[in-house]
Amino acid sequence: MRFLIVTGMSGAGISTALNTLEDSGFFCVDNLPVLMIEAFANISRDSHFTHDNVAIGIDIRNGAALEELRSVLEKLREDKFHYEILFLEASDDALVRRYKETRREHPLARGKRLIDGISVERERVNFLKQLADYTIDTSNLLTRDLKLEVERVIRSAATYSNLIVNVMSFGYKFGIPRDADMVFDVRFLPNPYYVQELRKKTGNDKEVQDYVMQGEEGPAFLEKLADLVRFLLPQYVKEARHQLVVAIGCTGGRHRSVTVANALSEKLKELPYSVICYHRDIRNDSFVKGED
Repeated sequence: MRFLIVTGMSGAGISTALNTLEDSGFFCVDNLPVLMIEAFANISRDSHFTHDNVAIGIDIRNGAALEELRSVLEKLREDKFHYEILFLEASDDALVRRYKETRREHPLARGKRLIDGISVERERVNFLKQLADYTIDTSNLLTRDLKLEVERVIRSAATYSNLIVNVMSFGYKFGIPRDADMVFDVRFLPNPYYVQELRKKTGNDKEVQDYVMQGEEGPAFLEKLADLVRFLLPQYVKEARHQLVVAIGCTGGRHRSVTVANALSEKLKELPYSVICYHRDIRNDSFVKGED
């Protein structure tokens, strides 16, 4: 039997993770009181319990009782009960944005500033993050991306890597991404903007990709870039990083950066990390203003 404890920051996607686990055949219980965990664990390993996989959601809604989870988990270990912890993380900026979009109130922010509630929660759940077997940083993940990450945890428990590699294209005219860990400038590559039939296309179109990667410079740069990132990724894992943003920039973020970001993502997918490619500025109407 597999017993998974899903926890983390409020707003980081705990409900989505539990829904994904339930769709995958797990028996799921959300917001189980801490004082009931040991009893529930014992029930789950009873021969009459019919479910092979169980997941419980535990978060700050347990209030002051959350601190007692330390001793509960220690007791389960002493009783030789095997469990795993999946911790969902997100940056303060991402959590603030999500709460503002949903207009929900943070459990610890009643009568206080939202950011203060998030800060207090982060302190209280930090011990769970330290104990976690799997950590998923959802700051830059769409719902579908989070579901894929949870499915990876289900399928590949023994070899799962917590590192999520975000390959992002962007336009310098719209600013360098604040969350970028590595930034690469590809404005030296051929610019499709100056070809009339390619101007309104993007780096997702093959004609643009062929134009950008013509000659020796494009393919050579891509190979060297992929080699560099391959070398660096294990180093970030050693530093316990869970999220890495590789930003590829051109002027407008529609042609050259999109082409290179797509190509780099494909090369990195052979590695044991989750690779997500997204294009921050591809929908900006840059060609109208005469730039790429």
